[in-house]
Amino acid sequence: MSKTVSEVIVETLMKAGAERCYGIVGDTINHFVDAIHSSDLRWVHVRHEETGALAAGGEAYMTGELAVCAGTTGPGSLHFVNGIFESHRNGAPVVLIASNIDRQEVGFGFPQEVDQQKIYEQASVFCKSISHPDQARRITAMAAQAALTKKGVAVIIVNGDMFKEKVADETPWAVNRPRPMIRPSDDELGALARLIAEHEKVTIYAGIGARHAHDQVVALAERIGAPVVHTTRSKEFIEPNNPHNVGMTGILGNRAGMDAIGSCDLLLCLGTDFAYSQFYPQKAKIAQVDISTDNIGKRTPVDLGLVGDVGATIDALLPMIEQRPGGQHLDAALEQWKEDLNAYAASAEEKDDSLIHPQFVTQTLDELADDDAAFTADGGGPMLWSLRHLTANGRRRFLTSLLHGTMANAYPQAMGIAAAYPGRQVVALCGDGGMTMLMGDLLTLVQEKLPVKLLVYNNGSLGFVEMEQRVEGMLDAFTELMNPDFSRLAEVCGFWGHRVDRASDLKPAMERFLAHDGPALLDVKVSRMELIMPPKVEFGQVASTALFGAKAVLNGRTDEVISLLRDNFLR
Repeated sequence: MSKTVSEVIVETLMKAGAERCYGIVGDTINHFVDAIHSSDLRWVHVRHEETGALAAGGEAYMTGELAVCAGTTGPGSLHFVNGIFESHRNGAPVVLIASNIDRQEVGFGFPQEVDQQKIYEQASVFCKSISHPDQARRITAMAAQAALTKKGVAVIIVNGDMFKEKVADETPWAVNRPRPMIRPSDDELGALARLIAEHEKVTIYAGIGARHAHDQVVALAERIGAPVVHTTRSKEFIEPNNPHNVGMTGILGNRAGMDAIGSCDLLLCLGTDFAYSQFYPQKAKIAQVDISTDNIGKRTPVDLGLVGDVGATIDALLPMIEQRPGGQHLDAALEQWKEDLNAYAASAEEKDDSLIHPQFVTQTLDELADDDAAFTADGGGPMLWSLRHLTANGRRRFLTSLLHGTMANAYPQAMGIAAAYPGRQVVALCGDGGMTMLMGDLLTLVQEKLPVKLLVYNNGSLGFVEMEQRVEGMLDAFTELMNPDFSRLAEVCGFWGHRVDRASDLKPAMERFLAHDGPALLDVKVSRMELIMPPKVEFGQVASTALFGAKAVLNGRTDEVISLLRDNFLR
């Protein structure tokens, strides 16, 4: 019995575990959509393809299973680009069905013709065209297998007329998901054990590559008396139930994390590809363990580079290491971590009812949200506040745009998570800039019955960019946003909305917001003059802020200087 190429693609994707396909219907994919309509694969009808790619990536990242998106040729497929880059860099197993014009018109400048392969091969682990109907099942299986095993986006390019071609019954190409155990040789592990024994002040730096090795990382830290610093992406996996945790380094990090790395004499980088080389120690020895050879020594010179899975490597390493007590290095890091946590808590206290700081908003959310809530956050301020003020407890999940740094990722990714986990509390921490970039898909929340909770940090500006300009001593330019009342916008779109202008009203409003049965939006008017302070304040940063103050006064903006001082230095 013959089937169409469309039916073969849908059937193969479903066998690989896909449950949803995000996209917008239209000409070149109509036959594909018809095949989905006749199957158990759910079509999620978004209003913008970028939203669809972000939602598919959110679902795939959280579940570890395949999610699909599909778009029409030319403009439709191109609208996916940013969301595909984001999902690929997050390591989300997504398959994009990118359609093209009919085969007989290819190469002649036909309307909407686009060379999809040149565009998507830079953001995918697999990018192939189906050039013959008999390839449909094979290429689809290989795409799904690549996405699942290499953790990234796979792109299948299909001409519009190809979708309706017939395929004879064929061998069902299977999707294999091997999980090999990879670790260094015994000689290499012995070299690492000797390196640890030779150094007193050892710090562990755990990245996303250690996401499945929490217990092993803690066991290693306890064996050698080392503080554990984690990257932003590995917060949810390494921070919970970890008595050696001291937070993060980098511009979004904290003093304890930065000091633990800066003062060590041996840094153990476990599954981390942290990109900012200025935050690695200058004099310490560095040993790195990573599953990818490409990551060894990529960010900073290393003295010993080992290839292996972090968990398997530590399991084999532990018998070679003697127990030793924690010393001054660990004690100092843990004491500083306590001070950092106290400082975070103090920064969230409100003394002026008319002024709502974003830290206070996030701390209130942390207190009221479910123990197994899933959080997404837009790049910039919301991402920072989520990393600093939301507690990782081993059950909560987190997703931010840390590798791609895109705007407007939070609520589209939350849509995919909500679709995959019905009944679970999903909260998107949205900047007002990100919210207004993709507002059309607020309608999708209602149409697809996705109970996402949208917490909008409304400061009337591109706040993170504004602070970047001010810290450089510049007058902020082109960052102001003329926003609507987002709560009323939500109501017009058909779901619950509420606005908060005073600190004393926040907690009761947030309780109603989180308890609402269905999508909900809480629009919170937060302080615009909020400095994004790094773990250590350098003289140049203070001097540049002072320079901004002088320029602002000379340009008649004295009130902004007063607000900046009041909100950040006079609390």
